Amino acid sequence: MFNTKLATQSHPNHQTIVKLSNRVAIGGKDLVIIGGPCTVESAEQMEIVASQLAYAPIQALRGGVYKPRTSPYAFQGMGLEGLDILASVRSRYGLPIVTEVMSIGQIEDLAASADMLQVGSRNMQNFDLLKALGSAGKPILLKRGLAATIEEFINAAEYILSHGNPDVVLCERGIRSFDTYTRNVLDLAAVAALKQLTHLPVIVDPSHAVGKRELVAPLAKAAIACGADGLIIECHPEPEKSVSDARQALSLEDMVKLVDELRPVATAVGRNIRAIAPEKPAIALISCSA
Repeated sequence: MFNTKLATQSHPNHQTIVKLSNRVAIGGKDLVIIGGPCTVESAEQMEIVASQLAYAPIQALRGGVYKPRTSPYAFQGMGLEGLDILASVRSRYGLPIVTEVMSIGQIEDLAASADMLQVGSRNMQNFDLLKALGSAGKPILLKRGLAATIEEFINAAEYILSHGNPDVVLCERGIRSFDTYTRNVLDLAAVAALKQLTHLPVIVDPSHAVGKRELVAPLAKAAIACGADGLIIECHPEPEKSVSDARQALSLEDMVKLVDELRPVATAVGRNIRAIAPEKPAIALISCSA
C-alpha cells in the first residue's frame, strides 16, 4: 500500500466532497463540468463563453490568466487583468471560476478571486508550491504529471493535504507515450484506481489527453462511464483563433452538444448534470462587435 496517510481511502464509502461554491461541489452525485478557453483573451471572449455555456449547463468556468508555455515567446496570459475579467463574469452568471497557479507568489492574488486553483501537470511535483497551497484556503485541482505514476500522483496530493488543505481534486489528463497520434494517452484505468485508492474526487481532462477536438467527446463519455466525478474541457468562441491549444478546443456549439450527450451516460451510472446558473444574466450580453 502507498505511504499516504491522508489521501488513502479508509473504507469503500469514504468520499470527500469538495465545495467550489454554495451550489457546486465535486465528488457527490452531481457531475461537475468545467468548461472554457485555455486562456483568457478578453472580456468580450469570456462574456460570450459564459453566456452560452452557463445554460448548457456547465457548473464552473475555466480560463488561464498565467500560462506555462513550452516556448518563452508564446502568449503567457493576461495576469491580474484576466483575473478581474473572470471575477466579473462570475458575478453575472454564478459560475465558480478555476484558474492555474504557477508560483507561490501568485497564490494570494489568485485565491482572493478564484474559487479553485489549478496545479498544472508541469508543477505536480513542485513541492514548495504544493506545500504553500496547503494554506491557500481554496480548493485545489491537481493535474497528474505527464509521466507520473499513480503513486507519485497521490503523494503530490498528500503534500497539499498534509499542509492543511483537505480540498483536493485529482485530474487525470493523459500521460506521455511512444504513440504520437494523440497528444497524450488518457489513462482511464488510473481514474478507476484512484477512486478505489483515495477518497478524493477525480475528474478527467480529455482535451489535453488527446489534443484533437474530434476525439474529446468520446473520451469525455468514457470518463463519466468509468466513474469520474466530472470533466474539464477546453472550448472557445472561435477555436481556430485561440491563442493557446487551438487544435484541441471545441466550439461553444459542440460543447453545448457534448453536455447534452453526456446526460444519458450520467444517468446510466447514477449521476446528474444539474444547472446552477441564474435564470437570466444580470446585465445585457456583450457582442463581439461591441
